[in-house]
Amino acid sequence: MRAIAAYGVALAMLAAGCGPIPVDRAERFCARQLSTPQPVTGKAEFGVSDGNFHNGYELDIALQSNAGDPAAAYNSCVVRKSGEFPTRPWHSLGGGA
Repeated sequence: MRAIAAYGVALAMLAAGCGPIPVDRAERFCARQLSTPQPVTGKAEFGVSDGNFHNGYELDIALQSNAGDPAAAYNSCVVRKSGEFPTRPWHSLGGGA
C-alpha cells in the first residue's frame, strides 16, 4: 500500500511540474525565445606548424524560425506557458529583448 501512495505522490509532483508558470516568468521566457538571433557568426584560423600550413573555419547561420507577426507569436507563447494573456505587450519590450 505504501508503494501505491508513493507512486501517487510522485505522479502528483510530476504533474505539478507540467502546470502553468507565472505570467511574468512566461513573458521573460517568450521574449528570449523570440528575440532576433545574430544571422551569421563564425571564426576563421590559419597558421604554420612544423612547416605545414593549417587553416580552418566555422560558420553558424541562424535561420529566423519565428516568421510572421512577432507580437502574435509572443502572445501565443505567453498564453501557452501561463494560461494568461501578457501583462506587457510585445512592443513595450523594445522588439523582444
